[in-house]
Amino acid sequence: MSIEVPMAVPDGLRPLIKAVSVLRADDPAAGGRQPLVHVPDADTSLVFRAAAAGQSDLLVIGPRTRASYHVGKDIPLCLRLRLRSGAARPLLGVPVSELTDRVVRLEELWGSSYDRLKAMLRQAGGDDGLILEHLEAALSARSSSDGARGELVQAAVQALRGRTGKRRKPLPAIARHLAVSERHLRTVFAEAVGLPPKRFERIERVREILTLARVGGPRWADLAVAAGYYDQSHMTAEFRTLMGVTPGAFFEGRLPAPQPC
Repeated sequence: MSIEVPMAVPDGLRPLIKAVSVLRADDPAAGGRQPLVHVPDADTSLVFRAAAAGQSDLLVIGPRTRASYHVGKDIPLCLRLRLRSGAARPLLGVPVSELTDRVVRLEELWGSSYDRLKAMLRQAGGDDGLILEHLEAALSARSSSDGARGELVQAAVQALRGRTGKRRKPLPAIARHLAVSERHLRTVFAEAVGLPPKRFERIERVREILTLARVGGPRWADLAVAAGYYDQSHMTAEFRTLMGVTPGAFFEGRLPAPQPC
């Protein structure tokens, strides 16, 4: 089974990247390739993939509004850089709302300025440390501050994520606290994060259920309250909509049939 291992975020990337991880392919001797489960994700990521045939690519993975289940692929190395909320638009050059539920090659967004990075990544082979150094240099060179808009997005993200056991504030209250109109907050948030605030909140709650259930076991009624749902039936309905199965089925391994990537 593939294992995702966290890596330290280089100091130069901390304003842009909130997490780095490396995923290596299954060991055939350890039971064969496992299905890939991509859960809903409000973040935008850069993913470097080195294929078995010696090819590689650098992908932009936009926010994912529903889970997907895929047949495992032969990818010896996969390096993921999870972008901070609000950092993607100035870095990539497009509103993140154009990337929602999409996978785009970075060279399609950067054009010819990607050529030098592409050559350096090819020469790095499977050295994840060297690959990360090249990405740090390229991303730092393109970074720019989104000023007050970026600060507004960060504050809204923190408020909408809330805390376990605490009900999140409604959007009008968040807008008043941030001294902007609700309409302005919705527009800025959608362009920077790629999702309307309500959908962002739904994804965050489902991801919280996934985390809480793995840590404390499936006490569904308690978990529903902890994640901010009205009750267990509300949680089950939201989970099924985003994950394709009920919480019980998911944690028992009764997943939808995997599809080819």
